[in-house]
Amino acid sequence: MSKTTATATAALAHATEFLDFVNQSPSPFHAVEESKKKLEKVGFIELKERDSWGDKVEPNGKYFFTRNKSSLIAFAVGGKFIQGNGVSIIAAHTDSPCLKIKPVSKKEKFGYLQVGVQTYGGGLWHTWFDRDLSVAGRVMVESEDGKHISKLVRVEKPILRIPNLAIHLVDRTSGEAFTFNKETHLTPVLATSAKVLNEKVTGKEEVEKHHSVLVELLANELSITGERIKDLELCLYDTQPSVIGGALDEFIFSPRLDNLMMSHCSITALIRSLENDTTLAEDTCIRMVALFDNEEIGSKSAYGADSHLLEATLRRLQAGKNPTAFEESIHKSFLVSADMAHAVHPNYSEKHEENHRPAMHKGLVIKVNANQRYATTAATSLEIKALAKKHGIPVQEFVVRNDMACGSTIGPILSAKLGMRTIDVGAPQLSMHSIREMCGTEDVQHSIQLFNAFFQEYQHLDQKILVD
Repeated sequence: MSKTTATATAALAHATEFLDFVNQSPSPFHAVEESKKKLEKVGFIELKERDSWGDKVEPNGKYFFTRNKSSLIAFAVGGKFIQGNGVSIIAAHTDSPCLKIKPVSKKEKFGYLQVGVQTYGGGLWHTWFDRDLSVAGRVMVESEDGKHISKLVRVEKPILRIPNLAIHLVDRTSGEAFTFNKETHLTPVLATSAKVLNEKVTGKEEVEKHHSVLVELLANELSITGERIKDLELCLYDTQPSVIGGALDEFIFSPRLDNLMMSHCSITALIRSLENDTTLAEDTCIRMVALFDNEEIGSKSAYGADSHLLEATLRRLQAGKNPTAFEESIHKSFLVSADMAHAVHPNYSEKHEENHRPAMHKGLVIKVNANQRYATTAATSLEIKALAKKHGIPVQEFVVRNDMACGSTIGPILSAKLGMRTIDVGAPQLSMHSIREMCGTEDVQHSIQLFNAFFQEYQHLDQKILVD
């Protein structure tokens, strides 16, 4: 097998592994659960925030915990770590723009049973029309002893659809633009009322708020009776699986690339960085992955990046006899904010600055913005570029045009809250925030390789670039 063929085969294997992850993660709750499974499989121990960690966290140990079941922090403690030493962190997010079921979703119009939904984040909502949709998330279930517990649920078959209006009925005087009202036109159809009556679907406690047929579907998935479902937090998702595509199998066509791809790559890199026990045993730092919820709506929640979640974790890990260990550690630590980037679009190339047009298969994109919409600095960029050059991993750079608005990430939020050196990076993709997005297969491997090198070599690399 030639070197080129072997490289392509490895890239495809990495991409296929990611497909398995994203196909099993139709909601942030599922993404965290899948990440937990990966961590537990290689010996990570689950902690609880409500418990003391004093006698549980030790050098060479591997740990994780979740908050709200939609955010997760995992970390491995270096064998030579002492309080005051640095932490190498990769942070990403588990949420994506989607439609979420309203607290009272029951609607009926002209013989159709419909489900009321809220828009979550800045989605390209026109792409949700005429798709085979279903629901996933969590429900609160009353157990036999009267306790309320959270249960993951996913209905795999397509049960919902938002039908387009036929072209013959469209107001053609308004031009060719597709316009719709997000409150009245973005309401999916669940069933017809006549069919439901004929099937004699039984009523449940939740029928006052949600259609009985929907409650029945959820109850059947959990093998419980409908009256035990007391509340729910569900998002809609496209039932069409993620796939490898393109004439040369070089693309990934998938929902939720932003940002499950970076979530998967960061967790995978953390695990792979520990395959050789020697590197962790000799490490003076802590290696950490932080996956936050609610980035798409500003991160301001109890489990978003704008909460105390990361700071509280770092303080607990630095607690000891040294009263300034946390403050010392902050200036020895480094944060990689990993969120997908914009590949140049062949049909809209003018939307990119002429010298900054990221391409697929050419590695992670380092994002720079003079107005601090990204947290990258010359010093943090140099560290990652040096690491990439050492291992022959491609990277590229991006700045937005001066006449266009710039998006942002959790990077500036965490950098400002902590005072920690931070860089913003992401794999390039097209159709960001669409129900179906697109990226290159090779960039999964590129991302994992760079993140893996970051974890294994940060303590040595950091000593070579001094800016204080």
